[in-house]
Amino acid sequence: MIGSTRRLSVYAYGQPCDMRKSFDALSGLVTQELGRDFLSGDVFLFVGRDRKRAKALFWDGTGLCLYAKRLEKGRFAPLWQRESGVQPLVLTVSELALFLEGSELVGRAPLLPAPYTLKPLFQPEAVDVVTS
Repeated sequence: MIGSTRRLSVYAYGQPCDMRKSFDALSGLVTQELGRDFLSGDVFLFVGRDRKRAKALFWDGTGLCLYAKRLEKGRFAPLWQRESGVQPLVLTVSELALFLEGSELVGRAPLLPAPYTLKPLFQPEAVDVVTS
């Protein structure tokens, strides 16, 4: 669906969304409610109250894309129950693919471990300098 050679962040809107919203209304939610730039190239995911429909807003570098999907059977995961308020749930592209396939597991546990940070092998000790 969304092809890219760079790492994308996916932000799922933290409340049910009216699926009649268009490009402009959804980009307004991204800017005003989430405090993010919809032209950043990240993907913004919105789910309807009945969880049968979802939309993904994405800037591909040449224009704003709006992908929509309606499930014939089952429902999308209720992403707004995972977080309180409007705070977005951050997903990976793999989790987005699972979500759009109708997986209920999305958002329950991260697929990727937390980023590893290198720690120094030894700590330089403070050296007392004696001046004479």
